Amino acid sequence: MERIPGCTGALVAGGKATRLGGWPKGLLRAGGETLAARAVALFRALFGEVLVVANDPAPYADLGVPVVPDALPGKGAPGGLHAALRSARTPWVFAAGCDMPFLSAVAIRFLWERRGAAPAALVEWERGLEGLHAFWSAPCLPLVERMLREGEPSLRALATAAGARVVTAAEWRLVDPDGRAFENANAPEDLRRLGLEGPGGSGPR
Repeated sequence: MERIPGCTGALVAGGKATRLGGWPKGLLRAGGETLAARAVALFRALFGEVLVVANDPAPYADLGVPVVPDALPGKGAPGGLHAALRSARTPWVFAAGCDMPFLSAVAIRFLWERRGAAPAALVEWERGLEGLHAFWSAPCLPLVERMLREGEPSLRALATAAGARVVTAAEWRLVDPDGRAFENANAPEDLRRLGLEGPGGSGPR
């Protein structure tokens, strides 16, 4: 697989997953493999560098990639994005959530090819802008850091302020008609719906 140049694949593994009994969501399993391991394998094929953002490195220590904590704790997903941008050594970062079981090389490359000259590229799907299935460039870091230090911005607010390229749902359906790439696990019913298991192969609590 030809790699996307100058980009780090960043798996954002923050959040306490309280609705899933406190499991690290990256350790949810699909087909006997953790979602984190699946994502890291995909990122290794797609990108020259890979990292995980997690305040507790222990669950991800066996992945063989750097695990970095939030530099600005308590800021949720935007804080995870900030940590990824701050830690990456490449001009670009592709940031994805650790609980996304259907990440696709074809879809990720589709988004990369539509970024144009913008400093970030995101998809506007049914629930809004998908900030954790998105490309962000290094020039976004000062803006992201300033906005995080000043308040509690959403990923949408960060993307808008950065002048991101927004791929419409109609465009995205050319590569991913049902938005499978954006599926994620937040509650036990999501595990059942997505065919996922808890760590060790157990079902949802």
